[in-house]
Parts: sequence; C-alpha cells; structure tokens
Amino acid sequence: MSNGSTPPEGCAASGPPEGSAASGAPNPQPGEPGPPPRHPAKAEAPGFREPFPAEGLPTVAEARRRILAAAGQPPLAVEELPLAAALGRVLAKPVYAPEDVPAFHRATVDGYAVRSQDLRGIAPGRPARLQVVCRVLVGRAAAVRVEPGQAVAVPTGGMLPPGADCVVMFEHTTREGSWLLVHRFAGPGDNVIARGEDAAAGLALLTPGRRLGPAELGALAGAGVTRVPVTRPPRVALLLTGDEIVPPERTPAPGQIRDINGVALAAALRQDGAQPLEPVYVPDEPAAFREALRRALQQADLVLISGGSSVGERDLTAQLAAELEPPGVILHGVALKPGKPTLFAMAGRKPVFGLPGNPVSALVVYRLLVRPVVFRWLGLEPPAGPGPRIRARLETALRRPAGREEYVPVALLWRGGEYAARPQPRKSGLITALTGAQGLVHLPMAIDELPAGAEVEVIPW
Repeated sequence: MSNGSTPPEGCAASGPPEGSAASGAPNPQPGEPGPPPRHPAKAEAPGFREPFPAEGLPTVAEARRRILAAAGQPPLAVEELPLAAALGRVLAKPVYAPEDVPAFHRATVDGYAVRSQDLRGIAPGRPARLQVVCRVLVGRAAAVRVEPGQAVAVPTGGMLPPGADCVVMFEHTTREGSWLLVHRFAGPGDNVIARGEDAAAGLALLTPGRRLGPAELGALAGAGVTRVPVTRPPRVALLLTGDEIVPPERTPAPGQIRDINGVALAAALRQDGAQPLEPVYVPDEPAAFREALRRALQQADLVLISGGSSVGERDLTAQLAAELEPPGVILHGVALKPGKPTLFAMAGRKPVFGLPGNPVSALVVYRLLVRPVVFRWLGLEPPAGPGPRIRARLETALRRPAGREEYVPVALLWRGGEYAARPQPRKSGLITALTGAQGLVHLPMAIDELPAGAEVEVIPW
C-alpha cells in the first residue's frame, strides 16, 4: 500500500503525533528535553471532548435538589373530567361533600335495632328480653319507631329506625317466637355508622395534590360527586439521538439498533401520569438536532433527550444545551452509576434533561431525577426519596465504583421466610438487567462494599 492511500469511508485519518519529525516540528537535540507526554483521553484527542472530572460531581441528592429548585412550581392548567375518565389523575382543587355521607344512620351488621338502655343488666344466663315488632328492608325507609322493650330486625346497610341507638349482632341473640333474647350488651353507636360520619355536607372530601385511585373515585361517587377538577398532564417531548437508532418497527441496517429508550421512557411517563409525545429520531447532525430541539420546546412542557450527553465527538446534547435560552445548563454530570453523563438545563421555564443512551442508565436516571419533576408538574409533592423499600438479604457481594454512588438492579427471590436480592448484570447497556430485576439496591458514598449476606433495602422497580 502506498503512503498516499486513504482510510476507509467513515474512518478518520490519523497522522503522526504533533511535534514529531513528520509533523514538521523540530526534533529535540541530544541533551535537550523532549515534548511533554500526550494524554489521549484529553479534549484534544481525536473523537472525544474533555471528560468528566473524577471528583466534584454532585451526588444524586444534591442533583435532585438543584433540579427541583430550578424547575420551580409551574402554573398548572386544570381540566374537569367525569369520574370514569379520572383514574390516575391528580386533583387540582378541593372537592367538598354536597351532602351528608351516609345520609341516614346505617346498620353495619345483620341484627336488631334496639335501645341500649333496654340491655342494661345483661349477664351470663340472664339475657334481655325484647319484643320484635318489625323488619327494616334494604333500600327502604324505616316505617316504625323503636319503643322501650322493643326490637326491629335490620340488615347490613339498612336504616336505623327512630328510637334505636345501637344494633345487636344476630349471633348474640336467640328467638322465641316474636320474642328476642339478647345475650351480649351493646352500647350507644355500636354497629352503626351515623349520618355524616363518613363526610359531613360542606366539608372537604379530598384535597388538591392527591392522585385519584379506585378508593378516591368510589368515595366521590358515594358523595354524589360525578365530575372532578384535575391537573392537565405535562406534555413531554422525547428526542432519540444517534444515527444508529431506528424505530422498533424498522429492520436495522448493519451497525444500527432498534430504539429501546423511546418506548421505555414513554411507558414510564404514562405510568406516572405524564403525556409523552410521539418520539422524534434525531441524527448526529447539529442543524437537524437544533431544529428538533426548537420544535420540542415549542410543543412540550418538558423535554427528554436520550443519548448524546457524554463526551464523544458526536455527543451534541451538551453543545446545543449551551445555546438554550437562559438560565441554560444547571448541571452536567452526576456522581452516579449508571448515569454519570446526565445533563439538566432550563430553557426559560421549560426543563430539559439529557439522559444517557444506555437503557438501564436512562431508566435509573428517570426514576431518580426526572420523576420528581414530573410529579411536581402534576401537582404532586415529589417523593422524599426513591420510594418504599423491601428488606432483603444480598446473595452476592457488591462493591461501589470509586467516586460514585451506584444503583444496582436486583431480582427478588423468596427464600426461608425472607427475600434474597440477586444482583443482575451491571453493564448499563443490557436491558435484560432490568427485565430480570424487581428493584434497585443503593450503594451510597459512605459504603465501599456490601458483603454477601448483608441485609439491604431494595427500591421496588
């Protein structure tokens, strides 16, 4: 091969080092010091920018604090929905009971409505003797008043007739024709829900910032509330960067891969109550990336960029984030594995996240740093930490990487009356590390190593 040959298409030519004879620079003379040693990992090395510092990056807790402080509290748009469409939505205003719930005194057991004073003196072998005068039917008003020495049969949920102040359970009585023998005392209010005990008319049933689940919707229906004011879900733009990323339905060419993050992040956003927009696939070309980001900021309340936040030559997220409307980049880099190259910026009042391209990294960073902002923008109080924990026994030892805290995916196995936590593969590009995991184990800065058999707290995935 001649010296004039060219490298294959897509490869960069690499000439002799600067300062060598071939570069035209003079060679050091005997006895003179040579040029300083080169550091290929530095910014001037072909294909890379200045790498992240080994020290000084914020912890996850500090990054979260800075992100939430910068994101602030947005003005929340409100929409009114019927109960059938409100599952999972967040209440935007208080809801007041339009009437007493229940609207009448109700029995909570099958039994007999009586006057508690007629039961005084009950003792073993000496029951109270009352006359059964009537029966209350479910869904019907009580048609009789309970007088001294009388009892009225009532079903669970039936109206307590006037004059009675308690219900004795069917199991604590025996019948002798129309006479009732009561063997156990019941006091005022026993086995009864009083009118307005669930909710009194005019009082708040639910307060703002509450996610509406089956119990909340049922309570609203029971009070006669059929429409509720809820916050509009934040619209989230998803930009999937990289010439190698293609939509899942497309057959990848050699060197390409199907999109994982767009589908996974959209699912996480929907699960949390946000509205992901259609993913946009962005090539590694500054003008196209810049235009895609401009459109995303026009259409969405929040932008997630997957990939391009690291230090490779074609990683453009940090470069374009520096061009955003002030205040711009808030942080770039977190002392976290996986997820060190995470970027966060504010374009005016709109949050912009640069997430790592690796699927495990992207989902871990979403859980730890993006979700709190989504919650805030839904009107929910961001969780104080990563969430509820499950105690488990670590199956194999874990060692924290130097200078970073780590969140390790683990599988949970029930053994001998307790959970065992089995670490999954720790390569951040393996999506199977999450599909086989039920949670994450946190290795904070204060812990260098966890031995096998150590008790750990697993954050459910």
